[in-house]
Amino acid sequence: MELTLLGTGAPDGLPRPDCPCARCAAARGGAVRAATALLVDGALLLDLTPGAALAAARAGRSLTGVRQVLLTHPHDGPAVELPAGLPAAGRVPDGRELTLISGHRVRAVAMDAPGTGYEVTSPEGLRLLYLPPGGGPAGVTEARRPYDMVLGDVLGRPDAVARLRGAGRIGAATDVVAVHLDHDVPPGAELDRRLAAAGARAVPDGTTLVVGEYHDVPDVPRRTLVTGGARSGKSLEAERRLETCPEVVYVATGGSRDGDAEWAARVSAHRDRRPGSWRTEETCELVPLLRQDGPPLLIDCLSLWLTDAMDRVGAWDDDVWAKRGERELRDRVAELVAAVRATRRTVVAVTNEAGSGVVPATASGRRFRDELGRLNAAFADECEHVLLVVAGQALVLRG
Repeated sequence: MELTLLGTGAPDGLPRPDCPCARCAAARGGAVRAATALLVDGALLLDLTPGAALAAARAGRSLTGVRQVLLTHPHDGPAVELPAGLPAAGRVPDGRELTLISGHRVRAVAMDAPGTGYEVTSPEGLRLLYLPPGGGPAGVTEARRPYDMVLGDVLGRPDAVARLRGAGRIGAATDVVAVHLDHDVPPGAELDRRLAAAGARAVPDGTTLVVGEYHDVPDVPRRTLVTGGARSGKSLEAERRLETCPEVVYVATGGSRDGDAEWAARVSAHRDRRPGSWRTEETCELVPLLRQDGPPLLIDCLSLWLTDAMDRVGAWDDDVWAKRGERELRDRVAELVAAVRATRRTVVAVTNEAGSGVVPATASGRRFRDELGRLNAAFADECEHVLLVVAGQALVLRG
């Protein structure tokens, strides 16, 4: 089954008409994306967009053999001129299945947002799922086998990808392709990196894909360290790396602080933006979690873990530090690093870069800064992927 993407952008395209944003200003040449439309084996057109016939011609395809035109979402704006010879476009009621003269079977899939998804099965039994912009399947049940390809709003609806993955409809070999790309997605290499973390990819307009053909699925790193300064966006970056996983254990090392309204507000903001399927554990006992099998861990953060560890060994007292505290802390850090090296779980850890600013005025402050630098370096050595987040922008240091 061959699939030609006549467009891969949001309904308004990229750049959006008359939009002054930086992303639209940078969308030139190969970065331009028309509204998403799919041509399946030259017989089925999913979404009719302006310039579809010209887009098909540029891709070396023709619309003359199209026997069915289906829409996935309400098409606002001026009416789209129907190219000569094409059948009238329409939407299929949820759950209804069509059989085309070409042998393809098309089933309308109910969405949890306005629109209709389509499951297309080729005469050979290959299956793809196409989701409308901003939509995810409603009432996902476990599948007998995964789809061969899924196309949808990966960055806009990562929770939909997570639910499909959790139900077995996206498997290890499923080709997940991001479409409906809008001006709120990052450009270039940053887009590729974000999608790779979700096990997905994007392709330019006009690309023809062969459904079921072997394609390297992006390799998601098993251990990642995300570092950065205060309010740099490092926690959000860490969360993005796991947002398409059906289950995640969020390990909060800061715990709760009775009577601290500002801390409570921080915790609430983090909790509100996390998916409801994630489970939270408030603990600094990281080693047992790393030794267990289970869903991915998001550890936020190592600097608070270190504060707890230094409290336990009496690191703030110079005499205790000299006699036993330093040695005991080294042992605790070595145990944690060894657990990271041996773990079989996917781990994303957040930490702070505390050594790039003003030198702390106190001995205890300098001690914490030095020990955090050592911990970060040792932890990073065991990670396949290390990111530095500055002003909300992630810089790849490793991986």
